[in-house]
Amino acid sequence: MATQKLTMDALQRKTKEEFKRSQKTPVIVVLENIRSAYNVGSAFRTADAFLLEAIYITGYTATPPHKEIKKTALGAEETVRWQHFAQAGEAIAALKAEGYKVYAVEQVVDSLMLQEVRFAKDEKVAVVLGNEVSGVEVNTIELCDGCIEIPQFGTKHSLNVATAAGVVLWEIVRTRVND
Repeated sequence: MATQKLTMDALQRKTKEEFKRSQKTPVIVVLENIRSAYNVGSAFRTADAFLLEAIYITGYTATPPHKEIKKTALGAEETVRWQHFAQAGEAIAALKAEGYKVYAVEQVVDSLMLQEVRFAKDEKVAVVLGNEVSGVEVNTIELCDGCIEIPQFGTKHSLNVATAAGVVLWEIVRTRVND
């Protein structure tokens, strides 16, 4: 079987201007106290790939322009709308005022298993991703409408935040695409 990779022209990717004018998926990513700017850049790249509404950056999480964000975002920091908030609670209050349901990506009692979560195509959803070591802060979780948990079956009990973002965001987008 001969395999031919698609060219950039064949992929028909949007220009920066087309991206900015495009109807976005009503999903916002909230990054709470992310230590690694590389993880932030990865979140931007994922948000661009899935045509998400925005990224809300909170606490001491690095913001663009930043060389490590730029290295992993590959220009997505220029296409995806972002906003910085001093505290995650401020971002959550703003999201709720705009009609978003807010979910922490965290392992808690009574969390929703990712594969069971379904959102309507036009439903406004935000997901909070927390610090690489401590996760989403408890006071932040208490402000959320619930928690989404990624099922895991091995010896480790967590994923890298950039990996978790990709898994959760794809599942949210995938279920909307298939509706």
